[in-house]
This record gives sequence, C-alpha cells and structure tokens, in this order.
Amino acid sequence: MKKSFFLLFTLCWAGALMAQKYAIIDTRYILDKMPSYKEAQVQLDGIASDWQKEIDGKQSKLDKMYREYEAEQVMLTEELRKKREDQLYALEKEVRDLQRKRFGFEGDLFKKRQELIKPIQDKVFNAVQKISVARGYELVFDKSEGITIIFADPKLDKSEDILKELGVR
Repeated sequence: MKKSFFLLFTLCWAGALMAQKYAIIDTRYILDKMPSYKEAQVQLDGIASDWQKEIDGKQSKLDKMYREYEAEQVMLTEELRKKREDQLYALEKEVRDLQRKRFGFEGDLFKKRQELIKPIQDKVFNAVQKISVARGYELVFDKSEGITIIFADPKLDKSEDILKELGVR
C-alpha cells in the first residue's frame, strides 16, 4: 500500500513538473567564476588568518605562563599560587572569548562574510530572478548544495490556501 502511494505521488509530482518550466543552476560554479567573489574570499581568508594569528599569540602566551606556573608551583606561597591561577584563568577566558568573538556563531568573521559575500549572492539571485521571469521558468533548482529551490513563481505558492484550509487568517 505504501509503495503504491509513493509511486502514485512520484508520478503526480513528475507530471506536475513536466507541466512547468524549470531550470537547474549551480551557484557554487557561478560564484567561483565571479572575480568579485574570488576577491572577497581572498580578503576574508586574510582577515581570518590575521585573527587566528592573534589568537595563537595569546594561546602561546597562556601556554608559556602555564609551564612557568607548573615549574614554580611548589615554591609559591598559597597566596601567590592563587594569584597566578587567577591570572591563568583570566587569560584562558580571554583567549576563549576572543575565539568566540572572531569565529563563533554570528561572530566577526560571520559578519564580515555577510558584508562582503551577501551583495554578490544578491546579484546572482537578482540575475536568476530576471532570467526566470524573462524565460518563463516557474522553478529554479540549485544543485550546488543538494537540490534547493532558489526561485519559484509566486503564483505557485499555495501557502495562503493551506492557511485558509486550516482556518488561520
């Protein structure tokens, strides 16, 4: 029963696609061919490298301080030991915070990528939309990241019909 339902669904979906004009693009290929994208990537790589060097420098300082503390620990008074441990903890926290600030979710690298790459992606999207409308494509799939719908004719969107069916206004 499930197999026959799946087969029927697949045939209906295939029939619906055949009735529509659609296209497949590869945004990764398109972006890789754009000089502005390559320049932005080089700029991002340079920024990330500089930030990583900054973090590595602080990590090296922390490692050195930790080795010195380990070597001197037995000779330190309880008060000095506590003070050095606090310094180590503070520097370790600073390194983690800097790493999170630079490379974490919505960190500086994410923001810089949005600043440099998003305008280029918007240009690609606008070109896809322009060509789609001009050539009558109702669906455009992107094959670069698996199959993704990158453009759909708004008249195909039946979300409002579903909301009405559900009684949601």
